[in-house]
Amino acid sequence: MITFSIPRNTLVTVAAVAVALTALTGCKDTPNAQNGGSAPTSASASAPTSSASAAPVAGAFEPEAALAEAGKTPYAATMKATTEVAGREVATTSGRANFETVFTGRMEVRAADSAPGMWMETVTTVDGNYVRDHSEAGGTWTKMPRAADNRASYAGYAKLLLATGPSAKKGMQNQGGVPVYHLAGRLDIDQVASVDPRTHRSMKAKGVTAFDCDQWIDGQGRTIRFEQHMDMRGMPSANKILFSEFGPVETFGAPTAS
Repeated sequence: MITFSIPRNTLVTVAAVAVALTALTGCKDTPNAQNGGSAPTSASASAPTSSASAAPVAGAFEPEAALAEAGKTPYAATMKATTEVAGREVATTSGRANFETVFTGRMEVRAADSAPGMWMETVTTVDGNYVRDHSEAGGTWTKMPRAADNRASYAGYAKLLLATGPSAKKGMQNQGGVPVYHLAGRLDIDQVASVDPRTHRSMKAKGVTAFDCDQWIDGQGRTIRFEQHMDMRGMPSANKILFSEFGPVETFGAPTAS
């Protein structure tokens, strides 16, 4: 885990940024630190809400059929995520990574104005996690251990939502011209352990017992949009993610010194 020297009045912001780094870069879990620690999140944080339509959508499909083969074929995707606390954006995470497999990728995490200057870059490879702090002059890459279980299954989340019952099926919508199926429901924290063990540990350590989840999947069962809403240390919080530019799994190697 990365720690930051920031005044205590930015505690929630630092926690949110630390979460984005932990969930999306594969750092080993560590106990909370006084200057931030980690906060509940998913392998993924949050993005601007894109338009959705409940009108009839061409290319309609049933989510069960889309998910039947989902998760068997890993893929790479570009993601943009935002983390909100009390309705205020506190951090953004963006980059490209591999999903439905061992997480590897390259990400940038930037804090909002409430924590000016915070800008972290990470590269997660199969054998390590490299971090560079751009807010420090002359910041260089530091190699850190990666978590052994850093593998979140978004297809797994969708299946958990479907298992909550018929009310999870919100129907076909359109996200940026792509036909998607909207799933939504409330998940108990222990349900998440099988599909996202690191998020399960992080949330449970913070006393989170459940969270509201919205997910939009395409006809191949890939997640186009994903949102979590929960209380973080007594404050309403949200992680929202958009995924795009899907392709075959990519190789992410250790960064160079430059």
